Amino acid sequence: MSLAESRPRPDGPARGRPRSEAVERAILDGVMKLLEEGVPLAELSIERVARTAGVGKATIYRRWSGKEELFVDVVRAAEPPDPELPGTSLRDDLVVLLESLRQRGLLQRTSAILHNVYAQMKHSPKIWSAYHASVIAPRRQLGMEVLRRGRDNGELRPDVDLELANDLFVGPMLVRTALRPDGDLPEDLAERIVDAVLEGLRPVSSTAS
Repeated sequence: MSLAESRPRPDGPARGRPRSEAVERAILDGVMKLLEEGVPLAELSIERVARTAGVGKATIYRRWSGKEELFVDVVRAAEPPDPELPGTSLRDDLVVLLESLRQRGLLQRTSAILHNVYAQMKHSPKIWSAYHASVIAPRRQLGMEVLRRGRDNGELRPDVDLELANDLFVGPMLVRTALRPDGDLPEDLAERIVDAVLEGLRPVSSTAS
């Protein structure tokens, strides 16, 4: 699947000049081509992207406000899609969320381009800020919603600090995927993390002696 195919599309055609999926695909693929050639982010100008994609700069600016927004779309499109939560229980939802992080970690390990892109992106405050706002923050908000629903349903103790709980669940997976690039990422890792953390956050049984 091409990168552009995973990018959300409007429900209907825009008035005036219609959007072209082929053009957007060429632009996103053009960015990836430059990254594959080792072009640093600092040199990844809109003009250079337009030349590589065979389009005019105005064509790019009609779709993206600038390099930061375009680059974040490229990175998002190269990642696995956001997971669809089963909604059956707190545990099930958390396992799906952490498994998504595990899959992203595996992808970054197997893609030299993505690995280099993330490393470079952190040295560009504007791009990192845009990526954080449009990718990381929504994921964290989704995790908070899952935990809040679990607390309301009685699956977590009512006194649990949800911000801290979110870090307790996500932290171990981030350590394995980001801070320990050689760390093991077994298929059952998400379940093991969720079960270990939930053990200390579930309501205490009132039947304890």
